[in-house]
Amino acid sequence: MITIKSLRYRKIAIDALSIKPGITTIIGPNGSGKTTFLKLCAGIAVPETGTIMIDNSSPRETDIGWVNEFPDRNILFVNVIDEIASSLRFRHVSCNQIDVSVRVSAEAMGITHLLNRRMHELSGGEKALVSLAAALIHRPKMLVLDEYDSHLDNRWEGTIEQMMRSSGADYVLRCTQQMNTAIQSDQILFFDSGRILLQGTPTQVFPLLRETAYYPIFFGS
Repeated sequence: MITIKSLRYRKIAIDALSIKPGITTIIGPNGSGKTTFLKLCAGIAVPETGTIMIDNSSPRETDIGWVNEFPDRNILFVNVIDEIASSLRFRHVSCNQIDVSVRVSAEAMGITHLLNRRMHELSGGEKALVSLAAALIHRPKMLVLDEYDSHLDNRWEGTIEQMMRSSGADYVLRCTQQMNTAIQSDQILFFDSGRILLQGTPTQVFPLLRETAYYPIFFGS
């Protein structure tokens, strides 16, 4: 269980929140605090006050895979193979095991044709897929994705959803503007002005959202 208590950081103000294992999607208007919340959960930012505990450990004590909304900010290495393998190299995994893991990860993601490319040669969507493969390859306890799908077209939706479900991650926290993606989640958190206005399953949240002024923002008039 992810347990958040008395959390304050910039505009974020959450008195109490529990997130069960599974896929949790954060939605809300631009500037509502979604990215800031994800950075706090990933340990990139540290709360001014309050706590975030992931199965009784802080985010910085937890094995987390992170994918930034902007693909170029994810890149650490020149070559695709090295980028996907990066977390394993930092863990001093053997070269043979790294080679196997990279191939398996690339095949599952459908990007084996990119392995011999340089990162700067890739499109935004291709960079996003490589970044996701790099975040998943070490089988993190939690995967945090900030609008990872903003550079991807719909044909990747099923592949990525399957990858998340089979990744071995206990928790997936993701932010998306795609409601057809959000509806596949186990839990929805609806943010505005740094606060959670709605929380529950998609079947609980979306009917409530329909009754608010926010609905046209996500689903049209």
